[in-house]
Amino acid sequence: MRAWAAAILALLPGALALAQQPLAEATPAELIERLQPAPAPTRSLRNLRPEPRSVDLAVHFDFDSATLSPAGRALLRNLAQAMNSDQLRAVAFRIEGHTDAKGSDAYNQKLSLRRAEAVTAFLVELGVQASRLVPEGMAARVLLLPAQPLAPSNRRVRIVALPGDQH
Repeated sequence: MRAWAAAILALLPGALALAQQPLAEATPAELIERLQPAPAPTRSLRNLRPEPRSVDLAVHFDFDSATLSPAGRALLRNLAQAMNSDQLRAVAFRIEGHTDAKGSDAYNQKLSLRRAEAVTAFLVELGVQASRLVPEGMAARVLLLPAQPLAPSNRRVRIVALPGDQH
């Protein structure tokens, strides 16, 4: 039994890292499911505030650039379709740009904000109302893989559905 438990524990870090990987592909329906607000709490759970719904996307940029790649544009087209759906039309979103830990904090802050703004501008081009989008640069403050600060998975865009009282 101990060998079996040890084997599971040995696989756990790899499984967690895999589960945390940003999405490189997602359909509009998958994005709606991940971002759709949770149902209103029942009376007994009224005081509980659910965690904001969010999704990490692998929106790739060239090195030291805020120019979207063709693959990133394809993923964002699906995101725009999801955001303009009936299920998400009334939801506002924070568009977070993230970097890995390479480079200075000040530089990564500017780069992550430029990337968040590039994603926001592209979504607006695709018909998402600008008033529903809040770009924010996160630099390397919230690493997806803290034990691997230089991992490419840390360079991502996170889409966070804002609660109704924040927009």
